[in-house]
Amino acid sequence: MDGLERVRSRNPSRRTGHSSIGRSLSRSSWNMEDVFSGSRRSSRVEDDEEALKWAAIERLPTYDRLRTSIMQSFVDHEIIGNKMEHREVDVRNLDMNDRQKFIDMLFKVAEEDNEKFLKKFRNRIDKVGITLPTVEVRFNHLTIEADCYVGSRALPTLANSARNLAESALGLFGISFAKKANLTILKDASGIIKPSRMTLLLGPPSSGKTTLLLALADKLDPTLRVKGEVTYNGYKLKEFVARKTSAYISQNDVHVGEMTVKETLDFSARCQGVGTRYDLLSELARREKDAGIFPEADVDLFMKATSVAGVESSLITDYTLKILGLDICKDIIVGNEMQRGISGGQKKRVTTGEMIVGPTKTLFMDEISTGLDSSTTFQIVKCLQQVVHLTEGTILMSLLQPAPETYDLFDDIILLSEGQIVYQGPREHVVEFFESCGFKCPERKGTADFLQEVTSKKDQEQYWADKRKPYRYITVTEFADRFKHFHVGMQLQSELAVPFDKSRGHRAALAFHKYSMSKMELLKACWDKEWLLIKRNSFIYVFKTVQIIIVAFISSTVFLRTEMHQRNLDDAQLYIGSLLFGMIINMFNGFAELSLMISRLPVFYKQRDLLFHPVWTFTLPTFLLRVPISILETVAWMAVTYYTVGYAPEASRFFKNFLLVFSVQQMASGLFRLIAGICRTMIIANTGGVLTLLLVFLLGGFIIPKRKN
Repeated sequence: MDGLERVRSRNPSRRTGHSSIGRSLSRSSWNMEDVFSGSRRSSRVEDDEEALKWAAIERLPTYDRLRTSIMQSFVDHEIIGNKMEHREVDVRNLDMNDRQKFIDMLFKVAEEDNEKFLKKFRNRIDKVGITLPTVEVRFNHLTIEADCYVGSRALPTLANSARNLAESALGLFGISFAKKANLTILKDASGIIKPSRMTLLLGPPSSGKTTLLLALADKLDPTLRVKGEVTYNGYKLKEFVARKTSAYISQNDVHVGEMTVKETLDFSARCQGVGTRYDLLSELARREKDAGIFPEADVDLFMKATSVAGVESSLITDYTLKILGLDICKDIIVGNEMQRGISGGQKKRVTTGEMIVGPTKTLFMDEISTGLDSSTTFQIVKCLQQVVHLTEGTILMSLLQPAPETYDLFDDIILLSEGQIVYQGPREHVVEFFESCGFKCPERKGTADFLQEVTSKKDQEQYWADKRKPYRYITVTEFADRFKHFHVGMQLQSELAVPFDKSRGHRAALAFHKYSMSKMELLKACWDKEWLLIKRNSFIYVFKTVQIIIVAFISSTVFLRTEMHQRNLDDAQLYIGSLLFGMIINMFNGFAELSLMISRLPVFYKQRDLLFHPVWTFTLPTFLLRVPISILETVAWMAVTYYTVGYAPEASRFFKNFLLVFSVQQMASGLFRLIAGICRTMIIANTGGVLTLLLVFLLGGFIIPKRKN
């Protein structure tokens, strides 16, 4: 036996082949009954195993139970092929591979599988009788006006900018010189954005679509004059935090170019928090436990993983990347004018994903299809439609020229022209309304294109239906008046006449706190983001350090200690000159902060307005994380220059000079960040920075003592 074992160990291929032949012979002797009975037995074993794991989870304390779930995965089995494995996991500790496997298994085809998953999610909610919070947005007699300069006074020249600045200062005292024209952007607009329905906002350019979206999201410019009111579930905008309850998705793509797509969405998810997801999950788990219901493993894992706040990378980010088609570029930097990154269409999807990754279900989306092809737009709108219908969200989306298949995904239409609402109601009745006005959409014409052209004076005539009657131009005001007598318009007016019953709305649907997370969690998120950007821009800081070392060597050769004497006051002037030269060089070393801060400001202002985080959570990491870099640069300067120039060798003098150089560097960095924040553009900031340096050098320098007569 020992000899046989040695032969087998020396020739493993022979041993493997022999055993495989034995297995194949044993399989050939099976009949069909044995095969199916074996598969049934394995299925029962899997079910029993899963039931035991669920029973073990149910016995856990509530805190642990809401963070523990079962993860399903397929493993290869010798006899029955792929076998479903059930593994108990802590949703807080899911690594990147586990999250990716889960998403790939659950969402193979984004549109179809997303709908299947959301239906399973909705079935779980309905099974225990939970009603999801909804938001109904109403705007009543909304009129928005602006005062505008006319003629040459409206041109953005330097002289006009100076006059505007002076007049704005005098305007504080009620003094006005310039003549301004009154421009009405929105005129007596009223309507309802209902939950669980996709609403499309259509209109030609300059019709007031963006202004309406901004007004509903409470993001209007304070210089505009606003009449009328906007309510969410009967609450006025001042009674809750509208900017946190809803999200305005701009048509401008403003992102940090050095961050990847996934990092951008992860930061957004950390700042926005989980909202009411955890409260929903805890109530759901309580009712299921009382009813003895075991949830489906994939739905339970997803809900628990997306209800945990404070994690650096959440499953909701991977889900958003998948449904937006960004999973193929998730590890590529976004890019900017100086760095190559993702395409323009992908940037547009990142802008959308940055907001839908949060818990907000009330979205006002402005031209999200810019730069996207029709198929990608259809895919995104289809996924959003599924989210709205199955999770009872509220979406008002503005699209310029949607394709017919994309147009058919919407439930309601708002047609806006010249600041007036021409139609608002179900999509099925919009063509009927214009037929009642005498205009017909041609068979081969897209309905969306017809709606945007029928109110135009140039294009309206081609849609005149009755050729026997002479054509007459119908103004936008006439369309708006006729809509009030149309059955859809009359129903809308009757709904607006009855105030919203606040008892029907859930208080959890609105946000009453300015920030979703604690201040320390937001500080930690901003700290991690700032540290990441420092690592991405490490070349700049290495270059600055090398530069200051080279200049330090040059300074040491200019003020070499063998040439520096200590005989009289004239020799002391040389030491003052070397100190002044060192201060000037270290002052210039902070000039790089100007361009860095200018590039970061647009993203900072966007996230500040979206209430991602307070201002101080941005400025504090920006200052503190650069202190070690400043200390390193100061050490490099002092190590090369101090003893080479021949300053006093006492340790106290050395550290006093060290503190002086470090303070100058911190002052310069703070000064140039302040200039960047005030000027906000690179050209003006460079001019302001140079003027500030001239002012500092003018007021500082050699000490000229008063000579005695």
